[in-house]
Amino acid sequence: MDNQLLQIQNRTCRIYGTASAEYLLLQMVDEHDLAGMEREVEAIRRQTAHLFLLAAVQVENWNDDLSPWPAPPVWGKQGFGGRAEDTLAWLEQAVPGISQQYSIKEDCKVILGGYSLAGLFALWAATQTNALYGTAAASPSVWFPGWLEYEAAHPIQTRRVYLSLGDCEEHTKNQTMASVGDNIRALHSALTQRGKDCKLEWNAGGHFKDADLRTARAFAWIMKGNQ
Repeated sequence: MDNQLLQIQNRTCRIYGTASAEYLLLQMVDEHDLAGMEREVEAIRRQTAHLFLLAAVQVENWNDDLSPWPAPPVWGKQGFGGRAEDTLAWLEQAVPGISQQYSIKEDCKVILGGYSLAGLFALWAATQTNALYGTAAASPSVWFPGWLEYEAAHPIQTRRVYLSLGDCEEHTKNQTMASVGDNIRALHSALTQRGKDCKLEWNAGGHFKDADLRTARAFAWIMKGNQ
């Protein structure tokens, strides 16, 4: 059923994978992500034997809809609107309908993942709810102002957390974004000290290299925890 369209309220989802699956993967995506979704799904299939259904949810305003609180621009002129709470509320209402339509098992494990700011959204969402089994955050925007302090006060609740970063990402003249390396190391250390099953993987290259394959590895690693 790969690339099946599903309209839920005001958002369009693209559905990939298998009905009656044991894992429900949720990913907030933009047009760039959608262009690589089929390659991402095939990469996930190569890395795990588990049956999964992936719902790729299109985001209209990336900076606003996925940011946990307002923040000024860090590049260009567009800031961050801090509407992640609304996006998470939509997801929580949408999941039961998706599960019913595709006969997802009641004991299905739900994994929220994403790339870049969608990866940060997944990490933030995991501080808000205990309904998620895992968080698959590929090159997440952990440079976001106030994130580390917020997570320390509102700990991530998922059992498994995957983090990754390109080894060139922290080497930027933008001082805010250059903090991404130290921040992801600090987050990984904190999660490990709390006893979370957490992996930090370094990829060759910058932020825009192989986003689909990096995201696939993130989801696959979370699912491998049950093998």
